[in-house]
Amino acid sequence: MQQISVARLFDGQNWQQNVTLTHEAGRVHSIRPAAGPVQAGTLLPGFIDVQVNGGGGALFNTDTSIEALRTMVKAHAQFGSTALLPTVITDSVAVMQQAADVIAHAIACKEPGILGVHFEGPHLSVPKKGVHPQNFIRPLSEAELAIYRRTDLGVKLVTVAPETISPEQISELVKANVIVCLGHSNADAATVQAALAAGATGFTHLYNAMSPLTSREPGVVGAALADPQSWCGLILDGLHVHPLAVKVALAAKPKGKLLIVTDAMSPVGTSQTEFDFFDGKVIRDGNKLTNLDGNLAGSVLDMASAVHYAVKELGLELSEAVRMASLYPAEFLGISAERGQIQAGAKADLVLLNDEGRVQQCWLEGRPFI
Repeated sequence: MQQISVARLFDGQNWQQNVTLTHEAGRVHSIRPAAGPVQAGTLLPGFIDVQVNGGGGALFNTDTSIEALRTMVKAHAQFGSTALLPTVITDSVAVMQQAADVIAHAIACKEPGILGVHFEGPHLSVPKKGVHPQNFIRPLSEAELAIYRRTDLGVKLVTVAPETISPEQISELVKANVIVCLGHSNADAATVQAALAAGATGFTHLYNAMSPLTSREPGVVGAALADPQSWCGLILDGLHVHPLAVKVALAAKPKGKLLIVTDAMSPVGTSQTEFDFFDGKVIRDGNKLTNLDGNLAGSVLDMASAVHYAVKELGLELSEAVRMASLYPAEFLGISAERGQIQAGAKADLVLLNDEGRVQQCWLEGRPFI
């Protein structure tokens, strides 16, 4: 039995002061009043990121290896992320199959921090493709369906544009235990609503690469904001979404339906200033990543910085910002019984912040990772 004594603990619902958390075999055993000295800082549920393209110099599309996954987990753990969905953006069937195979290996070996996989594409809208390579954008075929139907991939999330895939196909994916998100879409609101009725439950990086809300056509954004059941990811780096737009989403969506995501690329946790990206390059300028045409190309955002942004720039309480980075993603993925909260029996996925909000330590299933 190991223990952590801290001045403050937020369990996902309530604050506790001067407590000792005990954990054993990777799970929380108990939380009780501390009997002795406590360390300064705040212990929180570990952050859960459902959209992670890379980190630590590794990009999953170009390095579909177990070593790349470990590099990504280590890079993001230093910023409080304890569970990830490694993300494969639009690519060939061969790359998707390779990624699926390495994810299956990670799941079988119980690699720390790997929940499953997020396929962002290739069934997207060309007008809203962003930096996704157009030559790989394509309709859903049996080749991709065979990957999505696999039962050895852990949590499976697929982002599609609803104008490129039928409601019947969405229902088929849902029956195969795929979480379907809508994104990179130029659809009208009626098409989005049909996709939601068919079983889609989320929106990938709200506002970005989707048809906007207007007075006579609500678009993807309007349909997302109006739907009380679906979840929406937000990239809170101050570059992808204006803070007022985030506040509109916070006002429109029920509490618990907005998630922090990073859309992180390989430079996170490194001094990398550029990297190859398909047949081009992505350049880093401060905290901004763009391709050679000047388009945003993912981010160098980490979850701890996004939580800090939510508190300092959006005026959220720390508790709500933390829930957007932990509990709400866990609920979206259907894993909140084990992750996203600090409670007896849950995974000992924990992050300790100092009084300035910086990560001091991170535990993945009870194992210190910094």
